[in-house]
Amino acid sequence: MDVEALRTFVAVAEAGQFQAAADELGISQQAASKRIAVLEKSLGVALLVRTSRGSRLSLDGQVFLPYAKKVLTAVEQAEQAVRPGVRPLRVDVLNRRIAPAQAVYRFYRSRPEADLDAVTLAEENAEQAARAVLEGTIDASFRALPADQVPAGISAERLLDSPLELLVGPSHPLAGTAWVRPTDLAGHRIWIPGIRPGTEWAQFYRSLSQAFGLSIDALGPNFGDEALMDALADSASLATLVGSEDRYLWPQSYYLRRIPLRKPTPLYPHVLLTRTGDQHPVLTALRDHLRAARPRTTDDVWVPDWVAH
Repeated sequence: MDVEALRTFVAVAEAGQFQAAADELGISQQAASKRIAVLEKSLGVALLVRTSRGSRLSLDGQVFLPYAKKVLTAVEQAEQAVRPGVRPLRVDVLNRRIAPAQAVYRFYRSRPEADLDAVTLAEENAEQAARAVLEGTIDASFRALPADQVPAGISAERLLDSPLELLVGPSHPLAGTAWVRPTDLAGHRIWIPGIRPGTEWAQFYRSLSQAFGLSIDALGPNFGDEALMDALADSASLATLVGSEDRYLWPQSYYLRRIPLRKPTPLYPHVLLTRTGDQHPVLTALRDHLRAARPRTTDDVWVPDWVAH
């Protein structure tokens, strides 16, 4: 059923004249008459009775009018629900402990009036997250998406780089160093539980291992971050990698050390994926905030060459 025909019918019913309704809708009287004729033909009934003074509702028109108004109200509500700036911006931050979540939180603190939802699509890989953006399930996602996997209709901008740090217990041989080179980690076991095959972070750590000759594994069950902190505190050989802005908590008695990696500094690149042309005002503000907050560094850095820029 033609929504514009319904809108014209309601306008004529309320105005009592075709010309007045046409003027209200910004169309010609002829166009208004044609819309009503098409609507009546599709319904198989006459909705309006033309008189010398204008138009009045037929019996069928009186029955049909409240339903037509309900349909128009539902259409208006549906349009409002998806109109940019009306509904919250849904942003996938992957994990609430890592850099994207912290960046979105800082943005929200700077603009507490911003209407947004931070969600975590932790079970989806980058390609699946990009598809969710394209389908409208979410509005944006932070992912290290390979350039050849960016689908048509998706814009990818690298706006958030997370420098990696080594996290070790107090008995680890590197615990007393101020910073280390990635090549210094060769021969040390780096345990990152939770790496799943087919994910972008698995591809990232594989590239990192190959570039610097590192031993990175995810062997054994993943009992969560707290269990990882327990294992690091008790081990003289185990280490893991975390982002410099990732938020992990452990008891003070663990004496864990976060050690920066330098010469070069490996960066985990979080690429902001959005639908091309999306004009949601909160998304525009978030993108501008990330661009302004992005640090300009002259340090030697390393990023895998397959990441979309």
